[in-house]
Amino acid sequence: MPKVALLNQDGTEAGDVELNASVFGIEPNNHVIHQVIIMQRAAKRQGTHAVKNRSEVRGGGRKPWRQKGTGRARQGSIRSPQWVGGGIVFGPTPERNYKYKLPKKVRKLALKSALSSKVKSEDVIVLNDLQFEAPKTKEIVAVLNALNVDEKVLIVTSDKNDNVIRSANNLQTVKVITVGEVNVLDLVAYDKLILTKDAAEKAGEVLA
Repeated sequence: MPKVALLNQDGTEAGDVELNASVFGIEPNNHVIHQVIIMQRAAKRQGTHAVKNRSEVRGGGRKPWRQKGTGRARQGSIRSPQWVGGGIVFGPTPERNYKYKLPKKVRKLALKSALSSKVKSEDVIVLNDLQFEAPKTKEIVAVLNALNVDEKVLIVTSDKNDNVIRSANNLQTVKVITVGEVNVLDLVAYDKLILTKDAAEKAGEVLA
């Protein structure tokens, strides 16, 4: 089982904690991580881009020239698709949905691979607990300073903690989520992963 140092909020050591090897100690599969990232990014697309077809573009009410006798090809409108400024054929329309789902096993493997990759690169910090009496930005800044963390950091708690969430709201490089919200895109996007001891144990149980 992978073993990580257990720290307190003030940065002092509180022993070691063993992480579930089937979740935090597998050989990372970069291919499935990439697949899930593409899936998540596709789901974030708004799908509001649009083009105008020949019934929506301006103009084209008059037939440009008579049907016969000019030697040119017959034309009914200067807004037909083959004309410059004409309507677009088969272009994107609003409310297009780009979402799709990969198999559950693939998504689970990607999540475990991303977590194992963090452990392998020694970018995981496990805290004994993370509690604030009131939501204050300086509190979470003090914790990060004590842990010598100055990169983008993802903080994972076992349950929703409003004081911690609100304390991190003003920091663009810090994001706080619960174990149930852990996803591959966030794990890859943030440099450091801070887990509470309860969150690490819960993740090990849920994803095993």
